Amino acid sequence: MSRPQIETRHSGEQQDGFSASSGTGGGYRSTALSSRISSVLSASYADLEIRDALETLDSRGIRNTQDMRRQLRLDVQREVIQCNGDIVQDFGRVAEQLRRVGTAIQSLNQCCAEMRAQISTANRETKPMLEEANSLLNQKTDAEMKQRLLDALKSHFIISDDDLVTLTSTAEPVNDEFFQILTRIKKTHHDCQLLLGTEDQRLGLEILEHSSKQLTAAFQKLYRWIQREFKTLDLENPQISSSIRRALRVLAERPTLFQSCLDFFAEAREHTLSDAFYTALTGSPSDSDALSSAKPIEFHAHDPLRYVGDMLAWAHATTVSEREALEVLFISEGDEIAKGIQEGLESEPWLREEGEEVFDGRKALQQLVSRDLTGVARLLRQRTEQVIQSHEDAVLAYKIANLLAFYHNTFSKLVGNESPILDVLTGLEESALRQFRASMRDHVAAVQSELAVAPTDLSPPEFLEEALEMLNALLKSYDTSMAVLEGRESGFEPVLTEALDPFLTGCENLHKRLPEPDNDVFAINCLMSARASLAPFSFVQERVLEIDDTIQEHSAKLVASQHRYLLHTSGLYPLLASLSELSDSTDELKSIQNLPAFRAEALVAASQTLDDFLPSALMDAVENIKRLRRTNMVQEITEEAADKFAEDFEFVESRILAADDLMVENGVGETAPSLRDMFPRTSGEIRVLLS
Repeated sequence: MSRPQIETRHSGEQQDGFSASSGTGGGYRSTALSSRISSVLSASYADLEIRDALETLDSRGIRNTQDMRRQLRLDVQREVIQCNGDIVQDFGRVAEQLRRVGTAIQSLNQCCAEMRAQISTANRETKPMLEEANSLLNQKTDAEMKQRLLDALKSHFIISDDDLVTLTSTAEPVNDEFFQILTRIKKTHHDCQLLLGTEDQRLGLEILEHSSKQLTAAFQKLYRWIQREFKTLDLENPQISSSIRRALRVLAERPTLFQSCLDFFAEAREHTLSDAFYTALTGSPSDSDALSSAKPIEFHAHDPLRYVGDMLAWAHATTVSEREALEVLFISEGDEIAKGIQEGLESEPWLREEGEEVFDGRKALQQLVSRDLTGVARLLRQRTEQVIQSHEDAVLAYKIANLLAFYHNTFSKLVGNESPILDVLTGLEESALRQFRASMRDHVAAVQSELAVAPTDLSPPEFLEEALEMLNALLKSYDTSMAVLEGRESGFEPVLTEALDPFLTGCENLHKRLPEPDNDVFAINCLMSARASLAPFSFVQERVLEIDDTIQEHSAKLVASQHRYLLHTSGLYPLLASLSELSDSTDELKSIQNLPAFRAEALVAASQTLDDFLPSALMDAVENIKRLRRTNMVQEITEEAADKFAEDFEFVESRILAADDLMVENGVGETAPSLRDMFPRTSGEIRVLLS
């Protein structure tokens, strides 16, 4: 829409302007007009106020005419006056209302003043009573707080008479209620430390003193109750009362009382187990003439080894049962007892020695089991020593020693290495070994006094056969004794020293009295018998190797003896002895035919002797050592000697041939017979005949 051309000046001003223009001349009018045009052109119609004015004019439907322009001012002024009148009327009504509000406020102020006066009067009159009421309320609050503190103090630190009776009276049972009260007293005793931290320590000291007395009385009651229970406790019952286990855990907090209980328990169990062992031995208990239905161990007293074994087996089975029962009694709940004892040592530090180890439950259990078995060990030592001393059989003594060593190893796993019962077993083992050594030495002395000559067949003498039979029993006993693998060989060496070496020494003495080769045949026969007894057992292989070396030495002597026999019997020895002194030089070889042994008569005689010897040479040689028990060794020794003889013959033959060759070279062989002709046997023939 086209922008309307609105004159911004009032109509009066326009008239005045036009009249002024006409009065001043054309130049002024021109300037005013241009100013107005510039003003109109420079006006911004984007201004919101102008835009609103234009929209208002547009909404009135005003047309841009001269009359309308004159009338517009009047209409606007009329409307403004009318609006102002309406506003004045409205403000009049507002003023009237404000006057009424002011009147109401004055009335309220007057009422408030009266109320203040009344309140002030009431305050003056009630102030003493309010102060007294506040004081009473504060006192009530303090009293209630003190009552709550007193109730809390009594409920936490003070025990009732009924609870005190339950805690300390021996007429009351030791049940869950007892332990609950005891736990509460212990907590009270511990919490007294808080009271001791206050300025006034009197209350804390008094409560601490009372709680200490109550705890002491409670633990004394628990101690006496456990002792009564121990008197009737059946460890063989798999369902051991849980209450006594709980009581022991609690009593462990008092190490002195706990140790006293253990001492009492150990004494009671020692007496019980001693009676049980005596009953097992004799068939009737020590305090009664009633017979047991089980067959007594002494029923087999005629068999000493079984008798000792049965006693040890009973002691071992009892130890296992005792340990299992005590584990249930003392350790089934973990380390509670150990923790209790540790707490007790902390509360009673004077009981702990400097450098002492922390309580070890397993070690304490082993010590307790050992103490329980003290009576059994004492009776076992007496009976076993009687068996050892009353039998002079060396094999029996050694078997008992091995049996004791086996059980020593077994018991050490159950009761530790420091148990007194191990000392008993060690002493018995040493006693058995002493008896073994004494019996062996007596036997050796008897053999040496009867030692005469070797058997005619050069077989092992009777005393060696008996010794080897005894040694075989000892070897089997040691092999089944489950000795420690690391020391099995060294562990049996002392036995060989006592049970074998003296008899081999006796055989060696007989060997020295025999001529060759019988002495070496006899020695080998004895050594082979000893080796046959030792060979099946791995823990004496070192001794077997030593015997093998000694046998080889004697075999070498037999080979040398057989070799000498072949040389002398065949007539070859003089020839060999003569040639062994010569070197390989030509002059030495030329001198062979001049040697006495190589002169014609002597050499022909030697050849004849050799021919007579060869057909039965091996048979005659075997005859020399035929009493050697190992036939294959006879053959091996003879063959080795024959090989050496053949080598010697080859040496003689080579020198004879060399001497003949020199004779031919010098022209002597054509007139004199050769050495070969007088000694025609060849080394090949010798080997064939001796093979």
